[in-house]
Amino acid sequence: MPVRGATAHGQGRDEGVSGRPAYRLSRWVNVAPDGTVTIRTGKVELGQGIVTALAQLAADELDIDLADIRMQPASTAESPDEGVTAGSMSIAQSGAALRSICAEVRALFLAAAVEAVGLDPATATIRAGVFSDARGRASTTYGRLADAVDLDREAEGTVRPKTPVELRIAGTSAPRLDLPRKVTGRPAFIHDLLLPGQLYGRVVRPPSPAATLAEVDVASVRTLAGVVAVVHDGSFLGVVAESEERAERAASALRAASRWHEDDTLPDEDDLPRYLRTVPVEIVTVAETGSFSESDRSSDEPVATASYSRPFLAHASMAPSCAAAVWAGEKLTVWSHSQGIHALGRAIAQALDLAADAVVVHHVQGAGCYGHNAADDAAFDAVLLARAVPGRPVHVRWSRADELTWSPFGSAMAVDVAARLSPDGQVAEWSYDVWSQGHLARPGYAGSPGLLAMAHLEGALPLPVPIDPSPEHGVGIARGAVPIYSFAACRIHSHRALSAPLRTSALRSLGAFMNAFAIESFMDELALRVERDPLEFRLAHLNDARAQAVLKAATELAGWNGRAARAREHDGLGLGIGFARYKGTGAYCAVVAEVEAVSAVVLRRLYIAVDVGQIVNPDGVRNQIEGGAVQAASWTLKERVRFDRRRVTSSGWDTYPILRFSETPEVAVTLLSRPDEPSVGAGEAAQGPTAAAIANAVADAIGVRVRDLPLTTERVIAAMDS
Repeated sequence: MPVRGATAHGQGRDEGVSGRPAYRLSRWVNVAPDGTVTIRTGKVELGQGIVTALAQLAADELDIDLADIRMQPASTAESPDEGVTAGSMSIAQSGAALRSICAEVRALFLAAAVEAVGLDPATATIRAGVFSDARGRASTTYGRLADAVDLDREAEGTVRPKTPVELRIAGTSAPRLDLPRKVTGRPAFIHDLLLPGQLYGRVVRPPSPAATLAEVDVASVRTLAGVVAVVHDGSFLGVVAESEERAERAASALRAASRWHEDDTLPDEDDLPRYLRTVPVEIVTVAETGSFSESDRSSDEPVATASYSRPFLAHASMAPSCAAAVWAGEKLTVWSHSQGIHALGRAIAQALDLAADAVVVHHVQGAGCYGHNAADDAAFDAVLLARAVPGRPVHVRWSRADELTWSPFGSAMAVDVAARLSPDGQVAEWSYDVWSQGHLARPGYAGSPGLLAMAHLEGALPLPVPIDPSPEHGVGIARGAVPIYSFAACRIHSHRALSAPLRTSALRSLGAFMNAFAIESFMDELALRVERDPLEFRLAHLNDARAQAVLKAATELAGWNGRAARAREHDGLGLGIGFARYKGTGAYCAVVAEVEAVSAVVLRRLYIAVDVGQIVNPDGVRNQIEGGAVQAASWTLKERVRFDRRRVTSSGWDTYPILRFSETPEVAVTLLSRPDEPSVGAGEAAQGPTAAAIANAVADAIGVRVRDLPLTTERVIAAMDS
């Protein structure tokens, strides 16, 4: 079967983009005779609780109990194509679409109820799935009308969804639908998947990004007990066996029987900012407003400058990526925890020169990663191994080392920022430049299938360099680079590297984590320069009332006005603020961090205020904000992909440490309810503000600024000695 090579041009779907779904009512909603309602959406559960929130919205619009909703896992065979579950857009996009669809379904059933049992159209209502009217006439139910209402029709979009005051389930902390199976230990994840006749596969990866296979003794592995097939295609090596244990043994034997050619192609991991600034780049003017002075600036108009950086970051999912696949003639079925199953199906079809409808992808939950980890790559591995054993499903699980060294990384980034201050201490000019590799390499990007094994097969072209989402879809490098603050003049440029020695793609919040860290760190530095309180300095540059409210709420929660007294009572204690509006259009989030910096940096508490517009599930929002803040704390204090000039060396938890439970801070979250505002996502709102708050708290505690992440003890000591 031919393999189609990647092309260097063309534009795939952007990160977080929701392609127009098929608005056929039956594609979204099915009513059963027992009154239960099956809901299908194109968004997938990643541990963020989206299935529960969407079920709440559907139950409200249909006027049925939440217990009568059945949320169907996404499948390319049945579910609408809503693009990728990413960008904190599920509630804003899928929630809005689902509400409209369900409102129309409700209207159709209500009309059918009026016709079937003679209800008064003027007073007919629905309560808990029961149709009745004010005259007490004979009632009916969704289940009784199931066969009378044809949902196999295109949505007209003419029925108004309910107003916020009409909702009874949305806005409450409904219990998560996905948790019972997980907390009771029942099979819930793709790692638990067991299909009839299932075999087990493992892939032997090259030892380094630029390695090519020199020779391999396949015959010695084929004779091992339990081995069903050995796959050798270019530099792609894999085994299929009767059990997990035998697949592991066969993979180890195949690895030992292989010899590779390697080259030094990686940059200096201790000088990534210089590397990013010196490679060829694509420069984009992100924003340019106001007038910049070209004359010599006088002493009463000082210019402040600073540079910030972050390293490459791994997704570091608790469970390695996993998938299954089975071939039946030219038909292929795949099970994956991909965030974009429709895009994955198209990419597999493109890679193998199949018709698009020949590939069906079913979503099965995996370890939440919030970004482009190796789920899609594991799926393609399973496809390639299953091709060697037609008719039998092959279940493939990656190793921890492969997960940490071969999954796409979040790109290293560097920022230069300069500001001219007016005599009254306001920012008159703001100049900002950010460097990075691209943040999009999902399946289908740049005209390429974008799947790792594509680059290892015989005759395949290298994967294209990562690109960035388009401006209308949130960008990547420059996500969050435009400050929410009002400056008289503002100039922002992004610089995307046109080479990629390490593969990068979407990691939770994309460039917004680094940009909020840099912007908010610099705002603190400017406040110190003009001897103003960091909170007051920010408020003086804000015209957005919602932004001001969130900042005030977080600082009140933290007791900001009493920080000086607390610092006197506790040696080495510091408080810092971080704030941003995600993408400039999403959630507002302010974080106050409390750290203790004596012999080491200890993050004690995080106080967070967030405005996500209309709140669908308060507990779900808090969970997302808390989880995002803890992950961001780990990035800020610990995480860094390590490599020499040839190989990624951070292949385990000892070399890629993450925040431990014992190091997790107390987190307090307050929600600002805005029921009349559109709902926006919470998943990525806390990332950047948390990093900035921690960095500003460290500076407050020790009087020294550390501008390069992570804020390890070694970097703090180096900053104090410089």
